Amino acid sequence: MFKGDLRKVYKLKRSSLTNTETLSLEIANKTLEIDIWNFQNYHVFFPIEKHKEVDSKLIIQIVQGKDKNVILPKLNLESKTIDSFLLTDSTLIKTNHLGISEPFNGIQINNNQIDLVFVPLLAFDNFGHRVGYGGGYYDKFLSKCPRAIKVGLSYFDPINKIEDINSKDIKLDYCITPNKVYKFSE
Repeated sequence: MFKGDLRKVYKLKRSSLTNTETLSLEIANKTLEIDIWNFQNYHVFFPIEKHKEVDSKLIIQIVQGKDKNVILPKLNLESKTIDSFLLTDSTLIKTNHLGISEPFNGIQINNNQIDLVFVPLLAFDNFGHRVGYGGGYYDKFLSKCPRAIKVGLSYFDPINKIEDINSKDIKLDYCITPNKVYKFSE
């Protein structure tokens, strides 16, 4: 399938889910099954609740419980990029006009300091390619974090192949679903 078709199908599939809390908890628990916890800086998105994204706040709790740093994304709508901020006790979080909670202030972090990125997505394939909302924010961001491990979070299992992958699409290293952890190799 093509990305545009996949966006339509998976937005509809996700909107019809009624058990996202349970599924998100299963995904968070699956993060503990893979060897990703020996780093310091974990980039974690806040979920867009109206779109029923995976509740990554559970993963933030795990990261904090392991005494690691949580780095939050903030969209720069003018440049269509993502800036990163350290989550501290004094970080003020606000919801932007797109319904995304993000840091309003704080300590900005350089991309080369990020060890692992939890990546939102709508769908992914057996090769580690993903489909997001189509803005290109995460692909641009991930291209600037070349050493970071990229971990997608999905309620659904992979499709066989996304047909219209291009050179700007950044592959995942892992994708975690409620039932399985998928690992992708080069």
